[in-house]
Amino acid sequence: MIPIRLFNKKSQAKLTLFAILLAFIAGCGTMQTGAAKTVTPEMQQLAQPRDMSFPPLDFQLPKSDRVQLKNGMVVYLLQDRELPIVNLTAYLNAGGIYEPKDKVGLAALTGAVLRSGGTLKTPPEKLDRELEFMASSIESAINSDHAGVSFTTLTKNLDKTLALFAEVLKEPAFDPARVEIAKGNALEGIRRQNDDPKEIAGRELARAIYGDHPLGRIPTVATVKAITREDMVEFQKRYFYPANLIVAVSGDFDREKLLQSLETLFADWPNQTKPFPPVPKPSEELTPAVLHVQKDVNQSVIRMGHLGIDKNNPDLYAIKVMDYILGGGFTSRLTQEIRSNQGLAYNVDSYFEVGRRFKGSFVAETETKSESTAKTIKLLDSIITGMTKAEVSDEELKLAKDSIINSFIFGFERSSAVVNQQARLEFYGYPKGYLENYRDNIARVTRADVLRVARQYLLPDAMKLVVVGNEKKFDQPLSQFGKVQEIKLNNNK
Repeated sequence: MIPIRLFNKKSQAKLTLFAILLAFIAGCGTMQTGAAKTVTPEMQQLAQPRDMSFPPLDFQLPKSDRVQLKNGMVVYLLQDRELPIVNLTAYLNAGGIYEPKDKVGLAALTGAVLRSGGTLKTPPEKLDRELEFMASSIESAINSDHAGVSFTTLTKNLDKTLALFAEVLKEPAFDPARVEIAKGNALEGIRRQNDDPKEIAGRELARAIYGDHPLGRIPTVATVKAITREDMVEFQKRYFYPANLIVAVSGDFDREKLLQSLETLFADWPNQTKPFPPVPKPSEELTPAVLHVQKDVNQSVIRMGHLGIDKNNPDLYAIKVMDYILGGGFTSRLTQEIRSNQGLAYNVDSYFEVGRRFKGSFVAETETKSESTAKTIKLLDSIITGMTKAEVSDEELKLAKDSIINSFIFGFERSSAVVNQQARLEFYGYPKGYLENYRDNIARVTRADVLRVARQYLLPDAMKLVVVGNEKKFDQPLSQFGKVQEIKLNNNK
């Protein structure tokens, strides 16, 4: 495992002494059967964690090796001998943003059948059997902005699993029977897409924010039925090639042997020369909207939001701090007021989803009983607007920054997390030093910074409001928030 030093020797000594004192105090109490525990003022003073002080946390980011193969493939490697297991993940620039408008769902289906459909050398049933026999797994998926193919295997089976992995990447067979199974599953998913009110609300908010942009499109019965096996074959050929690939490997492996195996297995895989299809940016036009989905349920699902930011935004760190104070945890303003003080909801939060290739979205979300729908919407709006009116308190700022900075190290608990994180930073084009400077950039955020970014990036007057619920039970009509657009649910389109 990757060693992470949370405390130096002096700090460890203090903690040890503290633990001994606590144990001694507890023991004194248990020995006095039937009598009151005797705790001296000196013991009480020593047993106060808040009064203890420690030297600053000295945490150095774990590093992985970066190697570029002759064919252009980039490989990140991090050895970890604790267990005889190897994990590998390949990232490719391919996704739903590149699929035709009339075949939405092509990328996801290609990702599903890439592995399940077998390879030109290994039929799907045989591939399943061999992986099961070795206790290995190979998985594939394609989402909106990237494709991922990964495997996990015992070290003793690394060579065979790696060979099968190379077949899946280079020579998928897209077995016709497996293609039909995947399409059937997709159609069943569409048939059931309106069962969960939360899924409905999230989907409709994304559509409202992104419109006709690829990030706002969803598969329909028509687009899925239009997808053929040949479409999947062409999609894989178009976007799967060595120079479009970044690989992250962790675990118990021989570095030089693994690199040589990768060179050999992918040596004959040709690179593409076609440019990537242009993908427009999402529309920057920010206009409010009120959308209602009638569903006979006792709880209203409320989502509101607008277009947000991407990873290159210069105010990223101030926005993260502001985001935490507004809706980032149990101490956030939204949770404290709507859940703790008013008792209107169990879950309430907000977040800026930082876009990696395009701008992400700002979303505030909660669920409440139908009879408090309008009241909760007003509270959401007033708390969000309140962030733009005055500076946050020193206590709020300190808690937010400390929480973000102190939780940073938990992204490095496992070697697989470390190497995958560093591979993704290059894959998505993050600036050099992003991780190394992250904590310092958060620490520099001021109250004035939080107010400035709240005023610039929180847009209460441009919110898209989506409510899924039974309007007959609402405490007040949604029309008070604007002209209501009714969304009709249809599982057959």
